[in-house]
Amino acid sequence: MRAAYGWQVGGAGKYPGGMPPTINMGIPGAASTVVERTTGKRVLLAEPRGYCAGVDRAVETVERALEKHGAPVYVRHEIVHNRYVVETLAKAGAVFVERTDEVPEGAIVVFSAHGVAPTVHVEAAERNLKTIDATCPLVTKVHNEAKRFARDDFDILLVGHEGHEEVVGTAGEAPDHVQVVDNPDAVDKVVVRDPNKVIWLSQTTLSVDETMETVRRLREKFPTLQDPPSDDICYATQNRQVAVKAMAPECDLVIVVGSRNSSNSVRLVEVALGAGSTAAYLVDYAEDVDPAWLEGVTTVGVTSGASVPEVLVRGVLDRLAEYGYDTVQPVTTANETLVFALPREIRAARS
Repeated sequence: MRAAYGWQVGGAGKYPGGMPPTINMGIPGAASTVVERTTGKRVLLAEPRGYCAGVDRAVETVERALEKHGAPVYVRHEIVHNRYVVETLAKAGAVFVERTDEVPEGAIVVFSAHGVAPTVHVEAAERNLKTIDATCPLVTKVHNEAKRFARDDFDILLVGHEGHEEVVGTAGEAPDHVQVVDNPDAVDKVVVRDPNKVIWLSQTTLSVDETMETVRRLREKFPTLQDPPSDDICYATQNRQVAVKAMAPECDLVIVVGSRNSSNSVRLVEVALGAGSTAAYLVDYAEDVDPAWLEGVTTVGVTSGASVPEVLVRGVLDRLAEYGYDTVQPVTTANETLVFALPREIRAARS
């Protein structure tokens, strides 16, 4: 059995009167759902969940590159942080590498959804690689913000996880101006040149609550700290956290489908516990669900990270049904309709 990763707390409180109504996120077509109580075993299924627009774009980019050019197509880093997706694409002919010099000269290479630093583009050009950039447009937005404020000579405080591929790429846009702030406790170590020229940016897949706590502490230290021009935490990350917060108070257990190296999936486990679920676990596959977790459990919440295909969620629902959890109630907080255009190299290939 593949490993599952879980955290558990006891004595979590509930909202007075049960689960609160979910909210409309202001997205066209968004719906509001109130969960009706039942007396038997049930599953609360978060909506939205799974693939975001950036992941969908990145995965299709690799698929289209394979169709156009045939195998192998090299991909620098995992295209998205999901084991199933990476393994499936590898079987189709994608070759995943961690360094540009692992790609044969003149070959095709796809840059992952997490983005890369400018130095990687230089390395690729030196090796005469044919590049296809699958960086999520929302990550590109943060890159552009970093370049803009570096040109204006700001100290840029990048809230994010040290070493995460997205953070490495963003910091690489302005290495002399960017400091990574990993968590609220790291604020004490931050030193800037001019406290009146400081801005914060963030990784797109963070916990909204923890990020805001980090920013609160930064602003205590630097009262004139500037905010980014628009939200850096992506819409899908926020929407999935809101949906989990809506259902978690009713749940004895929340199962998050996602891989351990997926930042946004791990954050959903933390959000579920913080919002009132008694226990929460992260699983890659249905077989990772331990029957012992279900002992004494009436309500199971199910969601998935932004890099998770729906087939994996359906597998978990089927496994839960085997144990009597065959009543599934959706908890809808937003209806996502955003679609990103494919990279121009792929669009040209399809014309």
